[in-house]
Amino acid sequence: MMRHGLVAAVAAISLGFGVAEAAAPYRGAPASFADLAEQLTPAVVNISTSQRAPGVKASGELAPLQKKFSGQAVSLGSGFIIDASGVVVTNNHVIDNADEISVTLHDGSEYKATIKGVDRETDLAVLQLEATGVKFPAVTFGDSGKARVGDWVIAVGNPFGLGGTVTVGVISARNRDIEAGNFDDFIQTDAAINRGNSGGPLFDMNGGVIGINTAIYSQTGGSVGVGFAVPSDLASLVVEQLIKYGETRRGWLGVSIDEVSPQLAGKTGMERPRGAVVSVVRPNSPAQAAGIQANDIIVEFNKRPVSSVRELTRAVAETPVGSLAPVVVIRDGKRMTLQVKLDRRESRLIAAASGVGPLPAGALTGAGLTLQKPTREVTEAFGLPAGIEGVVVTAVDPDSAASTVLQPGDVILEIGWERMTRPEAAVEKLDKLRNLNSGPVQIYVQRGDLLFYESLRP
Repeated sequence: MMRHGLVAAVAAISLGFGVAEAAAPYRGAPASFADLAEQLTPAVVNISTSQRAPGVKASGELAPLQKKFSGQAVSLGSGFIIDASGVVVTNNHVIDNADEISVTLHDGSEYKATIKGVDRETDLAVLQLEATGVKFPAVTFGDSGKARVGDWVIAVGNPFGLGGTVTVGVISARNRDIEAGNFDDFIQTDAAINRGNSGGPLFDMNGGVIGINTAIYSQTGGSVGVGFAVPSDLASLVVEQLIKYGETRRGWLGVSIDEVSPQLAGKTGMERPRGAVVSVVRPNSPAQAAGIQANDIIVEFNKRPVSSVRELTRAVAETPVGSLAPVVVIRDGKRMTLQVKLDRRESRLIAAASGVGPLPAGALTGAGLTLQKPTREVTEAFGLPAGIEGVVVTAVDPDSAASTVLQPGDVILEIGWERMTRPEAAVEKLDKLRNLNSGPVQIYVQRGDLLFYESLRP
């Protein structure tokens, strides 16, 4: 998530290069946004949650306002209704760790809500209002793919717990990566959003929800005109799966990938760097079965052009599990098309997770990992060679950043170029890096006969 205090000041310099020819006709601001706001605000809700344990802190940089009373921590956020039956979309961090969820409508009516599903990777959640025979006002998702920089947008939410509030601005940028997760593709807007706006909708001028307000970039904690919303093209897919299955079902290819460097692009005859280069192919993965090899450059996936690691990550995740997808790769300067049958990403992560019950003797946890020495019992359990040195990963929390790069049976040999032989040293190193907020760290891993480097966010 974005952190307050990381704002960089940029000097704007006007350069007189003349007027562009054939400029698009200017479309002025509407005389008023009142009619649209009146139409949309009934479907926007205020969300309050309570946790029985005092002092619980809400996660996320656009975290909702918190109050304490009667021994409970209460968080206030926003959301919007997408179905007349009372289906509500919001941010996961608004309702995370909640014991009770209350939703207040624009007319003041209040309902309890239950969680239908959450996705921590995109910070989205779907709730169901507990009501019988009530037809709720609802809004629909718009097409964020058609949104353009400079288009007018309206944000509606519950800043600082004040109640329904309307602000107006424009789309400032598209496809922003703010290092919030693997699927960053945020819409940036200068419409004022503040703490408590979390989970609220960002509307286009047709009244469609094209974004879900999630994060802000600020030195003060208040709006400085740099807010970020999850685009509807991504959110609608996640929400559809959460409603249908109660969980996400993303595609999984089974590779580690890096950006294509200018040097590599030149060697392969590309005019510019594009695509994603495969650094590691996971054993027993769909990629291995399809014949994908290390150093292949993936330039197209399932008929979608790939220009970066982010684009490939999204394309794979959004492809239905079990489907057969064509993959265009460049290998030794030649293009070839391979067919890959995708596995389910969550199944791989859940299968890699354990940690239920007490920790084994000598095991330590940190950064979502359970780590142990390579004792005889551990090496036999994971089929590791006798005499191996390093720290063995024996469990991975599927909700952690580590779940995307590590699995039980992996042996961590180095963290940040420092040799690791004891779980205590590994946990201490990861804790220190996390407290320093130093960003991802390079780790050296052995998996079976493979040796590879990965980036791990502590």
